Amino acid sequence: MAKKLNKEIEDFFPALAELEREKGISQEAFLETLAGALSSAYKKQFDGETGTIDVRLDPEKGTIRFYLIHTVVEGEEPGEGEITLEEAKKIKKTAKVGDVLSTEFIPKDFSRIAAQTAKQVILQKIHETERDNTLSEFTDKEDELMSGLVRKVDMRNVYIELGKGQIEGVMLPQDQVPGEKYIAGDRIKVYVKRVKSGGKNAQIIVSRAAPGLVKRLFEEEVPEIKQGSVLIKAISREAGHRTKIAITSLDSRIDAVGACVGNKGARVNAVVQELGGEKIDIIPWSENPLEFIAKALSPATVISVTQLSEKAAVAVVPDDKLSLAIGRDGQNARLAARLTGWKIDVKSESAAEKMDLGEALPAPAEEPQDTEE
Repeated sequence: MAKKLNKEIEDFFPALAELEREKGISQEAFLETLAGALSSAYKKQFDGETGTIDVRLDPEKGTIRFYLIHTVVEGEEPGEGEITLEEAKKIKKTAKVGDVLSTEFIPKDFSRIAAQTAKQVILQKIHETERDNTLSEFTDKEDELMSGLVRKVDMRNVYIELGKGQIEGVMLPQDQVPGEKYIAGDRIKVYVKRVKSGGKNAQIIVSRAAPGLVKRLFEEEVPEIKQGSVLIKAISREAGHRTKIAITSLDSRIDAVGACVGNKGARVNAVVQELGGEKIDIIPWSENPLEFIAKALSPATVISVTQLSEKAAVAVVPDDKLSLAIGRDGQNARLAARLTGWKIDVKSESAAEKMDLGEALPAPAEEPQDTEE
């Protein structure tokens, strides 16, 4: 039986050895996948049979053997992969309940089906391996900024060629910026959010909406951030609308806000332009949380901030600045809360006079800078 099969596959195992040398894919990886594929391919050859097909490949001997596997059970209605004791005794006289019988067979149309299956498995394995190898090279790109070419846009996702076109990134709906248009052929900058490697679900998830994109853009535009003398302490963002970024300087000679704004606003404007006009508030970070809250409510002027409880405070603003402090649909106050990690209740000065707020922290004399006129 083995001799007949050997004649059909005499070139198969040498071909696998050659692929192992060329592609770095082990024969074992091919053989395991091929055994499962051949088992499925030949399962349909056995109408009415419920046994499991076991394919055993031996590269040293150059053989492929096929076995029909049954477990011996009592009764007249065996389940999947089972055989009655009566039928089992026809195969092996000493068979008893609980035995596992392996019956070797030669499948029909071996040459045609084996060749088709082997070709499909080999091509698929090569594709998966090359994709995984490329993905592995991108693992250190996670949380980084990359330039890419928009390849395709469908009803939901945007597909972007990254690097030298070696691999494709996927931008899901939640990672797209409301109002931004993505057109095939356009070159855009994206934030590598996650690299998922291995298996059929291997992919690179990129984003234009993540706060990390703003962080990396500032690193690209501001040498002081890249060098580590200016630190980004926190970012809160509602993509397409507004971002608040808190920064501090580790060098007393460097003005952190001025470094991020740049000469005549050149640096921050470059980031704003890349983000399609999104407003950016550059906030000086403070170790004092109440002072930080006052600054975070930029561009509004804050009169005082009072702590109400742990991680909760009330900020008082002039009556005519209340809407500015809260922002459209509460956006400014919401972003300030995310930036500071505190729950912030914004009150007008007249409303605050009716409340007993206790001791309050006056707002800093110097107001933070932002991109609003």
